[in-house]
Amino acid sequence: LKQVRKIVVDCLQHNYHPIYNIKALMIKRELAKDPELANENWERFLPRFRQLNKPKSKKTGKSEAEGENGMKDGKKAKKKKKVYTPFPPAPTPSKIDLQLESGEYFLNEKQRQEEKRKKKRDKAEKKKSDRGNKRDKAFEAPAEEYESPLKKQKKSNSGVHDLKKMASNVRSNIKKNKKGR
Repeated sequence: LKQVRKIVVDCLQHNYHPIYNIKALMIKRELAKDPELANENWERFLPRFRQLNKPKSKKTGKSEAEGENGMKDGKKAKKKKKVYTPFPPAPTPSKIDLQLESGEYFLNEKQRQEEKRKKKRDKAEKKKSDRGNKRDKAFEAPAEEYESPLKKQKKSNSGVHDLKKMASNVRSNIKKNKKGR
């Protein structure tokens, strides 16, 4: 009775299939017949069934490790509140609806084909001109700015002035470092 109770409890509470316990009982019965193994530990002969999947909770159908919000490790998923609209979204227009809007529905087959060819030609022309412009850009000389002699003179003077400032800054930094030692 104890063995039957263990099988039932494992089946209902621990979610084990009863065949695992029945197989272990059959092996124990065979081992009991052998007089050499009667006094030894039978654990090495019994199968070790490990559970491949985590048990799922009855309420949510998610594994217990995932929790209620569907995230692992107990992290909470943030749900954005959606604005309630009483009306369903407008259906997407069908191909015929689009043709009616553009007026293409009332054209005959030749006119439709001609219109498609015209659009295709226009697109090809635009792409061709874009490619040509891009190709021509590669051959253009870079723009050089003309500098007057007066501007050059001002730049050279300001450069000398900047050097003097830098030199004074370096000297002051050296003095500060010597004081800090």
